[in-house]
Amino acid sequence: MTQDQVPSLDTSVPHSARVWNYWLGGKDNFAVDREAGDRVRAVFPAIVDNARAQRAFLGRAVRHLAADRGVRQFLDLGTGLPTADNTHEIAQAVAPESRVVYVDNDPLVLVHARALLASSPEGVTDYVDADVRDTDRILGEARRVLDFEQPVAVIMLGILGNIPDYDDACSVVARFVDAVPAGSFVVINDGTDSSDEITKGASAGAQNYALRRPEQIALYFKGLELEEPGVVPTTRWRHEPDGDELDGWCGVARKP
Repeated sequence: MTQDQVPSLDTSVPHSARVWNYWLGGKDNFAVDREAGDRVRAVFPAIVDNARAQRAFLGRAVRHLAADRGVRQFLDLGTGLPTADNTHEIAQAVAPESRVVYVDNDPLVLVHARALLASSPEGVTDYVDADVRDTDRILGEARRVLDFEQPVAVIMLGILGNIPDYDDACSVVARFVDAVPAGSFVVINDGTDSSDEITKGASAGAQNYALRRPEQIALYFKGLELEEPGVVPTTRWRHEPDGDELDGWCGVARKP
C-alpha cells in the first residue's frame, strides 16, 4: 500500500468501527468516536459487555471452524479495527496455512491494514476497502486470495444492522451464501430489540443501527444447516451455560 493509496481521515464524524474499538478498550479512535460511544453507553450501559461478548464469540466460532470443521478460508465482513485475537490470528494458530480476507469501509482500518496483514509465513491475509452491500466488488477482490472452489467461512458480526431494510440485509447474506461452495459456513452475530435500553442505545449513536428480532436473525440462516446449539444469545454459543444473557443473538451454519 503506497502513501497515495491511503484515504484522508475525517475525524469530525464518528465511525462505527472506531466506536467499537473504543468500547473494546482500543486506542485507535478519536474524541468524536468516544463522545458517540459515551452517548450510547449513557442510555445502554451494557453495550461494552455486548461488544466484548461478540468478540469472544468470534474467537469461539473461528476456532471451532478451523479446528473441528477444517475450514482454511475466512471472509470477515465489517471486521473493524485490529485488536487482540483477530480472525487470522485465531485461525492461523490452529492451521498456519489459513487464508483470511478482511473487509471494511473505514479509512482508519485501511491505514491499519499492515497490522492486519501480519500473516503467518504459511498463510495469507488481505484487506478489501468496501461496503458490505458491494458484494460484486468484495467477491472479485477476495478471489485474489480465496479459492471459491473450496469452503469459505463468511463472517458478519455486528454489521447487518447497518442495512436499514431487513429484506436488503437478507439479500446481502443470500448473495454471499450463493457465492461460496457447499461445505462453506456463515457466522452471524447481531443486536436484538430485546430491551428498551438497547433500542435507545441504537438510536443514540452516530448511525441509527437497525435491531432485529431473534427470529429475524434466525432467518438469515434459512436453507443452511445450523451448528449446535443453533441460533442463541451470544454468550450461550458453545460457552458456559450460566453466562449472562445480553442483547445479541448469533449462529454458525453450514451450506449443504
